[in-house]
Amino acid sequence: MMATGARCHNSAPARGASNLHSMTRHLVNTQPYNAETALAELTAHETPRNAHYVRSNFATPQLSLEEYELSVGGAVLDAQSFSLDALRALPAHEVLITMECAGNDRLGMQPLPDGEPWASGAVSSARWRGARLREVLARVGVSSDVIEVLAEGADYGPREDALHQSDVRFARAMPLAAANDPDTLVAYEMNGAPIPTMHGAPVRLIVPGWYGMANVKWLQRVSLLTTPFTGYFQSQRYVYDAGGTNTPVTRMRVKSLITSPAPDCVISGAQLEVRGWAWSGFGAITKVEVAVGGGERWESAELETAASPHAWTPWVFRCPMPVAGRLVLRSRASDETGATQPDTAEWNRLGYGNNAVRAVTLTIAA
Repeated sequence: MMATGARCHNSAPARGASNLHSMTRHLVNTQPYNAETALAELTAHETPRNAHYVRSNFATPQLSLEEYELSVGGAVLDAQSFSLDALRALPAHEVLITMECAGNDRLGMQPLPDGEPWASGAVSSARWRGARLREVLARVGVSSDVIEVLAEGADYGPREDALHQSDVRFARAMPLAAANDPDTLVAYEMNGAPIPTMHGAPVRLIVPGWYGMANVKWLQRVSLLTTPFTGYFQSQRYVYDAGGTNTPVTRMRVKSLITSPAPDCVISGAQLEVRGWAWSGFGAITKVEVAVGGGERWESAELETAASPHAWTPWVFRCPMPVAGRLVLRSRASDETGATQPDTAEWNRLGYGNNAVRAVTLTIAA
């Protein structure tokens, strides 16, 4: 827990946001609606539904629950459509995952890239329940030469840089192996209730370990492909573009977040306690280190137990309270592949995958 007597200065609610959203989210854009989770809501293993960050590329579609159908076709033996009731009739599976927007911390990149001005709140964790995608695919029969699975949402709209298209539908592809992962879901529930409209109702694709763009909302169509998908959101957006070949964004890079003390807090007491989360789409977190003040003196934090193999790992660091004055805290995580957060972000034109170490400044009271 934070030291007794801590005083924090929270940012003012975004203009035009509702009272509920201003307490739980920070508005990024109204049209389309995009919002970050407030830091105060990132202290539990599971983020409340009304606080989970929201990323939309187009206007929010309104789909009828009664008329909803998921079309599954392409290189299959028996193309079919599944109603919501048909999906619910399949064996249900639930998974708690941490999901991060690929553009999270874009504001920390220099020079500032194009794109939504995300700070550090485009990350959350939630429990998703639904049918395993591989169960759905088993019902239609997958051809032996399939290499990718394409997911298409109901959301669409104009893009000035889209080649030869007036409107673009949101669509992303993944390797067949990722689609067959036992925790990849065609989800219809979020945190024990039907998925809210802004999070993709009635059905959303859930791909653990991948950045948010792979978790296609308002899922309408799944297609089995024998050649690589090259659509707009696979080749022009959600790609790492550093001036050469565009590489599609996939799994979340190793990263950590300090949740307590909050930035700009004033704290006092005999002991400094720092808490936060660490996550990676490439494997388990093996180490978190904390630097108190400047320099390169990094000390190991204590790792606690993650609530799920796909969820963030909590950690805590304790040390004697530093002397009064301004204090800078930093954290960095490592995963089982040996990857560690870098000091500087790997810059790319669209500002994706920023997992650089962040500094949090607070004040130690005299």
